[in-house]
Amino acid sequence: MSQWTSVVGAAQLARQLSSQQPRPAGPGTRRPPAYRALADGIRLLVLEGRVPVAARLPAERELALALSVSRTTVAAAYEALRTEGFLESRRGAGSWTSVPAGNPLPARGLEPLPPESLGSMIDLGCAALPAPEPWLTQGFQGALEELPPYAHTHGDYPAGLPSLRQMLADRYTARGIPTMPEQIMVTTGAMGAIDAICHLFAGRGERIAVESPSYANILQLMREAGARLVPVAMADGLSGWDLSRWRQVLREAAPRLAYVVADFHNPTGALADEEQRRALVEAARSAGTVLVVDETMSELCLDPGVALPRPVCGFDPAGSTVLTVGSASKAFWAGMRIGWVRAAPDVIRSLVAARAYADLGTPVLEQLGVNWLMRTGGWDDAVAARRDQARENRDALVAAVRRELPDWEFEVPHGGLTLWVRTGGLSGSRLAEVGERVGVRVPSGPRFGVDGAFEGYVRLPFTVGGPVADEAAVRLAAAARLVRTGASTGAESPRTFVA
Repeated sequence: MSQWTSVVGAAQLARQLSSQQPRPAGPGTRRPPAYRALADGIRLLVLEGRVPVAARLPAERELALALSVSRTTVAAAYEALRTEGFLESRRGAGSWTSVPAGNPLPARGLEPLPPESLGSMIDLGCAALPAPEPWLTQGFQGALEELPPYAHTHGDYPAGLPSLRQMLADRYTARGIPTMPEQIMVTTGAMGAIDAICHLFAGRGERIAVESPSYANILQLMREAGARLVPVAMADGLSGWDLSRWRQVLREAAPRLAYVVADFHNPTGALADEEQRRALVEAARSAGTVLVVDETMSELCLDPGVALPRPVCGFDPAGSTVLTVGSASKAFWAGMRIGWVRAAPDVIRSLVAARAYADLGTPVLEQLGVNWLMRTGGWDDAVAARRDQARENRDALVAAVRRELPDWEFEVPHGGLTLWVRTGGLSGSRLAEVGERVGVRVPSGPRFGVDGAFEGYVRLPFTVGGPVADEAAVRLAAAARLVRTGASTGAESPRTFVA
């Protein structure tokens, strides 16, 4: 029986390897041999999670042809990886990736850092803030008071609690988008909403157009659902979407779905203007593409005086093109696993019917908590406090990075929770690898792209501020020095840092 569970094709692996920037040679040192550079490249892909563990690699001859190198080079690289524990082979079964004993399995998404690591590691991987208090506690206290009538029922509400559906519909109506509760389904977070939409609209092998870069966890969700991702480059800086590229992709690729973040895009922080929203909806309608709009960052406008455009669904009055996804995770707290979909009633009915074969419904207590907060004004107070905290963190992080890493480039967004940073020619993947050794965890750019794009970027979230932001920048600068000099081992140890 074979030991591999997936297959990486020669062309795919060659694309991922070609996207990597070569490791800089230190002063007076020579570049590594070709086989060593190839082995390092494959090892880095495994450590990044971009090539999964237990993935069958191409045969030596196939990979040699795809890379235009000798078969001897590939054979030597494979042998080096076997010696280091990153490859296993068996005659007749081929070679597949592995990790050495004692190493943690690499994650393919942006999973939270385990609590036991928080004392020595500064976590810049997860773009989520601690819970806002006292509002979290007040919300659950209010929910517990309202729970008894629901406790006498079966507790399954596949479309969501009627009271919360009405509340969410009213909030859309207040934003100028008339909405009925029949147009709302409550989900288990935004991820649950998008997973349900993908299963309903895009079967295995269907094309989904995505912004490039885009949110890493959603890209991975779509990959694992068997989608064929079609990247569409963002416009430069914070200027939003490149409409000419979107029109071309929608016309030529005819994707079944398109996924976009119009409000303070993750990871770039861009805010699409009103004309871009109108034009994209028109282009999607013409192509027969369903437009999935992620609004999880929409309430996190950090700078006063920024004029927010109408929601994207405001340009689709019939509700036939735009599906809107919202969530409590970013605006309130990631531990409050409440999300929602706004769509035409017939789409909501289809999503609800399909839910019988998924999770059946969303926890009642959390729904009651969100509904209580929105009804009493606690939600708006908590989000206002969240904006203040994120703004302070953003400003502290920006100042620290500019001081410690002056050659890193970025534009400061007016909202959201993330800074998209060009790393002065350094490999984002190697910065992420070395950063773990010096005590700062940062996601590399390729996690937010398709097939290895954005090697020269990292994403920095506004989750730390004050002295912690200063220390994070110091550790990033230490990682950058190690990468720049071509260091292959961690010469520096993380200092324990207590916020």
